[in-house]
Amino acid sequence: MKITAIDTVVLSLPCTLPMSLEFPEHRMVVATLSTDEGVTGLGYTLAFGAGGAESIQVYLETRLKPMLVGEDPLFVERHWERMFRADRGIKRQGVAAYALSALDIGLWDIAGKAAGLPLYKLWGAFTDRAEAYGSGGWGRYGVEDLIAEARKYVGRGCRYYKMKIHDPDPRVNRKRVEAVRKALGDGVRLMVDANQKLDVLGNIRQAQALEDLDLVWYEEPVLADDIAGCAEVARSIKIPVATGENAYSRFEFRELIERRAARYLMPDVGRANGFSETMRIGHLAAAHGIPVSPHVVHEISLHVVGALSNGFLVELMDWAPADLFVEQPRCEGGVFRIPDRPGHGMALAPGAVDKYRLK
Repeated sequence: MKITAIDTVVLSLPCTLPMSLEFPEHRMVVATLSTDEGVTGLGYTLAFGAGGAESIQVYLETRLKPMLVGEDPLFVERHWERMFRADRGIKRQGVAAYALSALDIGLWDIAGKAAGLPLYKLWGAFTDRAEAYGSGGWGRYGVEDLIAEARKYVGRGCRYYKMKIHDPDPRVNRKRVEAVRKALGDGVRLMVDANQKLDVLGNIRQAQALEDLDLVWYEEPVLADDIAGCAEVARSIKIPVATGENAYSRFEFRELIERRAARYLMPDVGRANGFSETMRIGHLAAAHGIPVSPHVVHEISLHVVGALSNGFLVELMDWAPADLFVEQPRCEGGVFRIPDRPGHGMALAPGAVDKYRLK
């Protein structure tokens, strides 16, 4: 089998309420890998809030795509190493990592289809189900928006809900979390996400205001670049820290683990150099007894959780328009049954590219 073509496109995906209060759109970089045996692979990465999508496409097209055309797609590990080592002058972070991720996801989709297996079984399945937490709660939501969104997820059976703590006043964030907790009752546990907005002392002060609310985790306290700062926060607060959506390789995650900077790790398959590196990160975390809860894109992250003994929750966030994919996995009773379709199981709906192509 040989790769005969790789076609890329940037899709502009408008957000609906209430997410549109925070983001007007997201952008998705799609890579479709075609082979001489008719097997195709769908790879993609999500540029949250639309940032950098065009740059990701350019890097993919000019630097990575030429390495794959004409090659056997089943040599996934070899292709990953070649792409990861392609540019000595560019670290495999940011734009480069997003681009590599899209292609790696597409290669694994082909591998799964060629084997006739869903990816979680190809990797040695641990479970065929993954529990989800509802995610959103953005800073520009009013309290009524928070409660309505949280109740929507609870209506789908979710036992967990994550919301942002973006107000500069810790007391305001406390009141918002309290309001959601009161509305949902004791049957639903909450997580909070600072989204890198605070320094070490600001996080300590904020966490102290939330310590009695039995939160599952306190997410991304400081700049993702500042692993030492994250470790200091983790040592200083009583709520477990979660981080990792903006870490790109096992080497960064190794430092997070060695510094004891987090009790939950959150690689994003569309950022952390694809499925290949995300699975390495997952096994590294398992060796240290740390649960892995992948960031966003739950529809393909399900396979990661399904293949890891230390997989925890997938992040259910309604980022995709209803007509983007042929079929989305369904969350029933707060749990996803991982699809048994070969590969990662996702396909773009007919007409989706024409409708959402970036003009």
